[in-house]
Amino acid sequence: MSISLPSFRKKQPEYLDHTYCVILAGGGGTRLWPKSRKQSPKQFLKLTGDKTMLQVTADRFANLVPWKKIVVVTTKDYVGEVIKELPQIPQENIIAEPEKKDTALAMLSAALYVKQKDPKAILINDAADHVVVNEKEFLRLMRVAAKVASDYTHLISVGITPTYPSSAFGYIKIGEEVKKVNGDTVFKVDSFTEKPNPATARAFISSGKYFWNANNYVWSAEAIQNAFALHMPQMHELTKSLTKMKPKQFHEALNRIYRKAESISIDYAISEKAKNLLLIAGDFGWDDIGEWKVVYDLGKKNAQGNVILSDTNQAQVLNVESKDCLIHGNGRLIAAVGLKDMIIVDTDEILMIAPMNKSQDIKKLVEKLKEKGEQKYL
Repeated sequence: MSISLPSFRKKQPEYLDHTYCVILAGGGGTRLWPKSRKQSPKQFLKLTGDKTMLQVTADRFANLVPWKKIVVVTTKDYVGEVIKELPQIPQENIIAEPEKKDTALAMLSAALYVKQKDPKAILINDAADHVVVNEKEFLRLMRVAAKVASDYTHLISVGITPTYPSSAFGYIKIGEEVKKVNGDTVFKVDSFTEKPNPATARAFISSGKYFWNANNYVWSAEAIQNAFALHMPQMHELTKSLTKMKPKQFHEALNRIYRKAESISIDYAISEKAKNLLLIAGDFGWDDIGEWKVVYDLGKKNAQGNVILSDTNQAQVLNVESKDCLIHGNGRLIAAVGLKDMIIVDTDEILMIAPMNKSQDIKKLVEKLKEKGEQKYL
C-alpha cells in the first residue's frame, strides 16, 4: 500500500510585466570601518544575518521579478564578488563602472541597458545596503509605484515616512495630492533639503510634509532618458547610443563614456529639477546602515542587551557584567569586563573600540589614516 503525501511547493512570486530591478552596489563607505573597507565595502558584509546586504537585497527583489531581470551596478573591482554572491543573475546584467561617477550616470546606464532589452521597461532602483524590516509592505508598495510609473511620463520617488528627526538623511517635501492608487496617496514633489540640522529636522517632522530621501526611485526607461535629455543634455548625448547596443558592445562602450561624463548625483542632476517627479510614502521599516549604532539597533540582542556578530560560525566572546554593547568578532576570543554602550570590532589587522554615542565619529579615524597615507588600513 502506498501513501501519497501532499506537495508543499513554494508559491511562485507574482512577477511584474516589463519591470526590472536595479541594485546600486558600488559604494565604499567609511562609517562602518574597519569592517567596511575598499576591498570589503558594507554591501558585502553580513550585518543583519547569515547573508550579505547585497544578497538580502537581491532576494527581496526576486519576489518582484525573475533573476534574469535583476541588474547590479557596481565598480569594476567588485564584479568578481557580485558574481560569487549572486550566481543566479546573468553576468551580462552586472554593469561594471570603470570609475565612480556618482548615482546619476549609474542609474542612467542601468536604464539604457534595460531599454535595449525592453523599450517598455519600468525600473525599480534601490541601494544594496538598505534595510527593510517589513518586506511584504515593501513589495506591495513597489508594485504600486511601478503601476504609477507605467504611464511612461512620471518619475516616482518612494519617500520614507520619518520616525525621528534625523540629520543624516536628505528630506523631500511634498506638494499637492495628485491621485490615489490602490489606497496610496501620490503627491507632487515640492522641494529637496540635504541633511538639515537637528532643529530644522524637528520642524520638518512636525509639519508632516517631509519624507526621508532613500534614493528609492521607480521610473520607466523612457521617462528617465527623457529627463536626462531635458536636464542633463550633455550626459544624454554621451549615452544615448547605448540603447542600440548588444550587451557586449554596451559594456565595452562604458570605458569611453565614463571618461567623459560628469560626476553628479541623481538628485542634483534630475530629481531637484524635474517637474514630473511624484512621491509615494513608504513605511516598511527602512534604514540605511550608515554607522555601527544602526547595526546595534537592528541586531538581535541577548539577555545582557549585547549584539554579538562574527565572521565565523560562532563568536568567541567572554563577558563579565558588560551590557548594551556591539561586539563584532573575527574568530579570536574577545573578553569584555564591565563595559556598557561600547562598540568593539575586531579584524585581522585592526581592533576598533568606541563608545556607542561616538559611532558617527568613526569616519574621523579613516580621515586620519588618509592624512597619514596609511592605505593598507583603508
